[in-house]
Amino acid sequence: MRPRLALGVQGGWHSAERSGADSYPLLVSDPAEGGGAEEEMKMSTVERGNVVAEELQQVLTPDGELSGEPPFGIDETRRLYRAMVAARLYDRKGASLQKQGRLATYAPFEGQEAAQIGSAAALRSDDWMVATYRDAAGMAHHGYPRTLLLLGRMGDERGGSPPEGVNVLPPSITVGAHMLHAVGLAWAERLQGRDRIAITYFGDGATSEGDFHEAMNFAGVFQAPVVFLCENNQYAISLRRDRQTASSTIAGKADGYGIPGVLVDGNDLFAVYSVTAGAMQRARSGGGPTLIEALTYRLGPHSTSDDPRRYRSDEEEAEWRERDPLERIRRYLAGADAWTEEWQRAIEAEESAAIEAAVKEAEALPPQKPEDIFESMFAAMTPQLKEQQRMFLEGSA
Repeated sequence: MRPRLALGVQGGWHSAERSGADSYPLLVSDPAEGGGAEEEMKMSTVERGNVVAEELQQVLTPDGELSGEPPFGIDETRRLYRAMVAARLYDRKGASLQKQGRLATYAPFEGQEAAQIGSAAALRSDDWMVATYRDAAGMAHHGYPRTLLLLGRMGDERGGSPPEGVNVLPPSITVGAHMLHAVGLAWAERLQGRDRIAITYFGDGATSEGDFHEAMNFAGVFQAPVVFLCENNQYAISLRRDRQTASSTIAGKADGYGIPGVLVDGNDLFAVYSVTAGAMQRARSGGGPTLIEALTYRLGPHSTSDDPRRYRSDEEEAEWRERDPLERIRRYLAGADAWTEEWQRAIEAEESAAIEAAVKEAEALPPQKPEDIFESMFAAMTPQLKEQQRMFLEGSA
C-alpha cells in the first residue's frame, strides 16, 4: 500500500469546515438560467483509498485570523509578504508596459500571488520548476531573472535561456504540454538516484487537455517525484470551470490516477506552503506524485486583450477581492505588530526600483540579428545550419 500524504509537515492546518472559516463559492452555472448561480463548495472529506480530495485546507482566514498553526514565524512571513508585494508590482508594471506597446503580450496573475509564492517557497533551491506564461511570481521567486521574463514578453528568444544553476524551464505558452516535461525531469532525477523533485503549475483549463491525463497517468504509474499544482482561478479564458468538467473538484481527479489530491485555499500563503511542503516531502521520500488544487481567482483579465466584464459580474470580482491574498497577510502582520504603513511604502519603493532596473536592462539589449536564429538551435552549429545561414546571408545581401 502506498503511504498517505503527510499534509502540513512544516506546520498545521485545519479544514474550513472545522475552523469556521469563510466558505468559497464553486462557480456553477444554472442551466435553467444560462449561468450566474453559485453553489457553495462542499467541505466534507472524501476519502478514496489514499486520496483526500475535497476538504478545503486553510490556515489563515481572509480576515487575517489563524485557524491553524502557521508553518513559519513572523520574519519569514514578512519576507514572503514582501515577495508577494513585489510580484503584484511587477504584474501591474507588465500590464502597463504592454498597453504602451513595450511588450508584445502579457497575462496578468493578480490575485494568485499566494498560490505561486507559497508553493515556490517550499521548494529546495535545486528542485525543478516547470510553469506557464501566468506564473512569473513563482518563477522569479525560484531564481528566474525578471529581465529574462520581460524579454520573453518582448518576443526575444534570449528570455528563454535561464542562467546556469536556475532549474526553471522557460514559461510554457502551449496549454498543458509542459506538465509532461515536469514528469520527465522528475523521473530522470529518480532514475539517477537523486532526491530532487519537480513542481509544475497550470490552470484549471489545462486539466481538460490530453497532456494532463498523460502526465498524471505516467507519474502515477512510475511514481515520479512530481507535484502538480493547479491554480484554479475559476476561468479558462472566459469558460467557467463547470463548463469544462463535471468533477466536483479538480483535486478529486487524482483518484483516477491512484495518487493523492488536495484542495487548498489558494489565497492562503500558509496553507499553500504547508500542503506543498507535505507533497514535496512525500515525493522526495519515494512516495510519488500529488495533485494540489489551489482554489484562487484571477482578479484581472486573461490577457491584456481580454475584457472579463463580458463573461463575469463586477459583484463576483468584488467578492473575491475580499479574499485578496496580500491583504490577508497584511492583516495578520498588522495584528502581530509586524506591519506599518512606513514599512509598506519602503518595500514598495525598493521593489519598484528593482523592477524598473530590470525593465531598463531588458530594453537596453541590442536587438538580435536575423541570422542569429541559426546559432540558437544547438551548442555548436551543424553543417546543415551553417549552410542555411550562408544561404540566408547571401539572399539578404
